[in-house]
Amino acid sequence: MRIIAGRWRGVPLANVGKGDVAAHLRPTPDRVREALFSMLGSRGAVEGARVLDLFAGTGALGLEALSRGAASAVFVENGRAGQRLIAENIAKLDARHITHVLRSDATRLGALPPPLFDLVFLDPPYGKGLGAPALAAAGGSLAPGALIVWEESTTMLPPPGYKTVDSRKFGTAHITLLEATDDHS
Repeated sequence: MRIIAGRWRGVPLANVGKGDVAAHLRPTPDRVREALFSMLGSRGAVEGARVLDLFAGTGALGLEALSRGAASAVFVENGRAGQRLIAENIAKLDARHITHVLRSDATRLGALPPPLFDLVFLDPPYGKGLGAPALAAAGGSLAPGALIVWEESTTMLPPPGYKTVDSRKFGTAHITLLEATDDHS
């Protein structure tokens, strides 16, 4: 796994092999990240964005966004293996000044520090029903019009306060791109 584009292009990230089943680490493959960031790039969603990476795992999605011009990223991960990998990747990229790691359950966030987030990566363990509660927990911290990238094993229907703007399938991964409407919090 590596950073695909931007200022850290080609930098390898911490090795997790095929993932860590016990820790529910299932890194998004490079080709899926490339397609995902192509979708986001066509919407101008990354440059200057304040990113929230829920169920961050290795932090690859948030770090890719930073490499491509996002302003800052907050990584939410409650697993020790994931926290270690995120810390290792942040150190490798010397990105401590634009990142923050919250060692927390993404479904029980509480108030997040301002500013509001423009771009959210939501990549919960597949099939556990954790995505909607995490999105609800983060809702009050999202800017109007924020984009949410929801990766699951099936296409996800938007909860109240969100609308689907794109949906694509990549192997076993379904990417649903949502936009926060005015009544999302």
